[in-house]
Amino acid sequence: MLKPISTSLLWRGILAIVIGLVSVAWPGVTVGAFVFMFAAYSFMVAAADAVRAFHGRKAGSVIGYLALSLLSVTAGVVALAWPGMTALVLTLWIAGWAIATGAIEVTVAFRRGEATPGERALSALGGFITMAFGVVLAIRPDAGAVSLATVFGLFSIVSGVSALVLSAQLRRSHAAADRWVDATAPDLAKAGHDHWAR
Repeated sequence: MLKPISTSLLWRGILAIVIGLVSVAWPGVTVGAFVFMFAAYSFMVAAADAVRAFHGRKAGSVIGYLALSLLSVTAGVVALAWPGMTALVLTLWIAGWAIATGAIEVTVAFRRGEATPGERALSALGGFITMAFGVVLAIRPDAGAVSLATVFGLFSIVSGVSALVLSAQLRRSHAAADRWVDATAPDLAKAGHDHWAR
């Protein structure tokens, strides 16, 4: 159950870091090129959130991750469908997406009953970082494409590192659960055999 989620978070983290590095290293990015980078990022986030939704145990987290996935797909489609938009419109669009996505991430983080407190805290931190990114863009929408690409790149790098850390935590939890099952399985089998032998 944890393996597909940790794998999707691993890929989300790696791709977010790559997109972030490209955004930061390419300071003369045009609005058109940035639209494609943002769309790629939003589709990647949508896929990772969809995987998390279909592996959730509770309806609240499933609905929350599906909402995040749909919101990210919508953001990417609108960005691609309207590629001639100005840097100002693009900045405001991304700000709205980030604020809404961050708020949903924070809400889902506190409703995930199966997650450890550390996983919830890391998910909530990611949501707060996403909301802060949106607020910064909303306060200064006139920053221009170069500034937008740099801020988005830094956000992507931080978001990617956060996803990698959460993926590593989930992989450790999965490995610990496997070791516990392997260690207790012979005892449980023996107890079951003794019970039925009576």
